[in-house]
Amino acid sequence: MRDPYEVLGVQRSASAADIKSAFRKLAKKHHPDANKNDPKAAARFAEVNTANEILGDEDKRKQFDRGEIDAEGKPRFQGFPGGGRAGAGRAGGFEYSFRPGEGGAGGGSFEDILSSMFGGAAAGTRGGGGRGGARTFEFDGPFGGPDLDLSVTMSISLEESVNGGEKRVRLPTGKELNVRIPKGVTSGQQIRLKGQGESAPGHPPGDVLITLTIAPHPLFKVDGDDLRLDLPITLYEAVLGGKVRVPTLDGAVELSVPKNTSSGRTFRLKGKGMPKGQGSNGDLFVMMRIALPDGADAELEALMQKWRSQHPYHPRSDIA
Repeated sequence: MRDPYEVLGVQRSASAADIKSAFRKLAKKHHPDANKNDPKAAARFAEVNTANEILGDEDKRKQFDRGEIDAEGKPRFQGFPGGGRAGAGRAGGFEYSFRPGEGGAGGGSFEDILSSMFGGAAAGTRGGGGRGGARTFEFDGPFGGPDLDLSVTMSISLEESVNGGEKRVRLPTGKELNVRIPKGVTSGQQIRLKGQGESAPGHPPGDVLITLTIAPHPLFKVDGDDLRLDLPITLYEAVLGGKVRVPTLDGAVELSVPKNTSSGRTFRLKGKGMPKGQGSNGDLFVMMRIALPDGADAELEALMQKWRSQHPYHPRSDIA
């Protein structure tokens, strides 16, 4: 994971407003729904989202700036309380980054520091000797342990994102898991399954990080908290008006179409869009599309010829 400041393209001195603005621009640019032919869009979107989770949170941003967490929000090794500055690392609230057997600033190696702190006694030694009789220490920490986390992408339907549910996901290891999808998730959000990653002797198991993408819907197009739908209507419904059935995410409803409704006219159904939180929903915008019958219809053609001669009108007079 890259530095979150680099991911969002902001300086370390950037204000909260600058970070929020940068995140919105990049999220819109890399959203999987806007890059359906780019298989890497979901990964870029997830990276932007992770960077914002750190820099968009005041406490996490301070922790990252102090070196307490890494670019994925995971705690870093902080050394030993009361220790002094040595080599490239720090102790007592500072981060260590050591290479065993090498001398650090002030002429002492990591082994020397630990030897002075613990009187030369050490567990997990490697060999019998070292400089000044000190033993060599081996540590299993974030800086040296294996990466046991697994990252996968899971596509869910629009209905699953709204209503939640359970779905089975296959990991790169071949293992399959049932994943509970919370209600109201959006594309790019992540689900972490603790302890379900890879394992290695002497290490706690890693996690599984699942990035969600919402598959394109055959009827609805997501527009923020709102939904948009193109609804075909007949020529006589457009001319004479009437009630038509409109699909929604929670069942079909009836919509009254006024007489002389032109193709492209849009109607709003309040509260029939995406969940916004606190029990409220966005809206559903329904655009009328006049659909003519398939194939030639001599009677309809004769009617239109008569109408054209008796009732001519010019809908493009202001544009052509």
